[in-house]
Amino acid sequence: MVAGTKATELRELNDEDLVAKLREAKEELFNLRFQAATGQLENHGRLKSVRKDIARIYTLMRERELGIETVESA
Repeated sequence: MVAGTKATELRELNDEDLVAKLREAKEELFNLRFQAATGQLENHGRLKSVRKDIARIYTLMRERELGIETVESA
């Protein structure tokens, strides 16, 4: 994922794409944590941004589940 994915970009995605983005972000977070544990991580700020991206995706998924926000059709 690109650093600092915006919520407006995520809102344009359908549910399957959001799940794919979530899986990708979790894999990246795992790799970053592994690098941090072995002392190879150069950009520690990236950990924070990936965690925020994951939280943003979970929030959008929950909004859709509750019917608060719907997928915008073009």
